[in-house]
Amino acid sequence: MKKRRLVIRTIILLVLGAAVAFTLYANFTKDSKQKVAVGEMAPDFALVDMQGNKHRLSDYRGQGVFLNFWGTWCPPCKKEMPYINNQYHQYKDKGVQVLTIDINESALAVNQFANRLKLDFPIMIDTNKDVMNVYGIEPLPATFLIDKNGKVVKYHKGELTENRIREFMEKIKP
Repeated sequence: MKKRRLVIRTIILLVLGAAVAFTLYANFTKDSKQKVAVGEMAPDFALVDMQGNKHRLSDYRGQGVFLNFWGTWCPPCKKEMPYINNQYHQYKDKGVQVLTIDINESALAVNQFANRLKLDFPIMIDTNKDVMNVYGIEPLPATFLIDKNGKVVKYHKGELTENRIREFMEKIKP
């Protein structure tokens, strides 16, 4: 009986040890998730917003683009959305475009969220996470500032304050 318990305990310890070793290996050998660096051209994409309008990033050359990735379930995203909307109204006629991309949620959930917060900037849904994967987004929210030439001038992970959004808009204003 004692020998059987010893064998079972040894097997359990070996399995746990293998799991820890695999986790460490996976975390230390994976690439950095962010694939788009500051100074590089922002990868082009085309998505349709909630009103059915197609937005292609390259169509906004000559303007600054505030590109924000988010989700309705994300508390920091919920907090920054009204700030983004306020600054959108301040800068939309000054050559700064706001494009926001929800990650893989239903149109119903996104519309309800946008209506509740009275958001009126372009909101697109990346249903297959294609754009998210090209940009290497993790975690949400994530914001890219793209200058009038299509180059990434800043990447910000995490929640934004209204003052920071205003600073970012000024930074990309043509």
